[in-house]
Amino acid sequence: MSQYGAHRAVFITIEYAMEAVKQGSATVGLKSKTHAVLVALKRAQSELAAHQKKILHVDNHIGISIAGLTADARLLCNFMRQECLDSRFVFDRPLPTSRLVSLIGSKTQIPTQRYGRRPYGVGLLIAGFDDMGPHIFQTCPSANYFDCQAMSIGARSQSARTYLERCMDKFSDCNLNDL
Repeated sequence: MSQYGAHRAVFITIEYAMEAVKQGSATVGLKSKTHAVLVALKRAQSELAAHQKKILHVDNHIGISIAGLTADARLLCNFMRQECLDSRFVFDRPLPTSRLVSLIGSKTQIPTQRYGRRPYGVGLLIAGFDDMGPHIFQTCPSANYFDCQAMSIGARSQSARTYLERCMDKFSDCNLNDL
């Protein structure tokens, strides 16, 4: 395989991983000045299929919602839990949300740099609260991450994003029940 062919193969696998996120259940993250909220659509493919949790607890101040491959999400969630525990043990304080998202970005980038490994096929919305206030972060299989006011990922997420963009200024002053 030529050098060009190897790079092309990596980009194709990232595209497949991004497609897995687009095919996953819709999930929405939204924040105000005081709160951050995650919502996931409960969707079973058939009556025989079991529903899998789409919102996972990471630490007292962080939760995630997932779209894409659940097995990859659980692997990343366990990594996040371990990092939060390490921070509490070593520094005796919770891990800042932005630092945790940076660690996830670094971890998800490794498979994109190595031949023979596939990217994580999951998109995460990470809601957290720290000294800087509430946060909503989006992570992608391509190892990109973004700080957001509101975001939707998964199947039919574009219509949710359009609604969130139209109503963005209303959300900043909402309390927990209004969100």
